[in-house]
Amino acid sequence: MTNPSDLSVERLQAMSEAGKRVLECYRVLQKTNHNVVGELLDTAEDFSEWDHYPDGDVYDHETHAQYYYHAHPTGDRTEKFGEENGHFHTFLRPRGMPKKTKPVSLPDYEEPEGDNGDLTHFVGISMNAAGYPVRLFTTNRWVTGEAW
Repeated sequence: MTNPSDLSVERLQAMSEAGKRVLECYRVLQKTNHNVVGELLDTAEDFSEWDHYPDGDVYDHETHAQYYYHAHPTGDRTEKFGEENGHFHTFLRPRGMPKKTKPVSLPDYEEPEGDNGDLTHFVGISMNAAGYPVRLFTTNRWVTGEAW
C-alpha cells in the first residue's frame, strides 16, 4: 500500500478533488432520495441475480475502462459479503494500459480475437442497500480469465 506521505502534492490534490466530486454526487442524489445503484438500475425492467447492469456493461472508448453492476444470490451474498446488496466490477482493456504492459505467459492463456479483447479486473466495489460502498475486493485470475 502506498504511504500518503510518499505522494506528490499534485497527486494528493487530485485525489482530494476526486473525493469532493463523489461527495457532491451523493449530496445531489440524496436530495431526491436516490443513490448511485438506484440510478443505474432505474431503467432496468427487472433485476435478476447474475445479470449485468446496465445491459452490455459500460465501456469508455477513450480510456478503455469498463464496468458493470450485479448481485449474487441472496444467500451467497449475505454469507460471503455481509451487508452487500450487489457490487461493481471494474476493468481495463489493453488499449488503455501502459504500452509496456504485456500479458503474463501462462500455459492456459488463450489469445482473444482483436487487440483489445483481453481485460484486467481492477477492483470490485461492494455496495450496501443504501447505495454506499462498503468494501473493496479483487478476484482470482480464473474468475475473469485475465493474464495481466
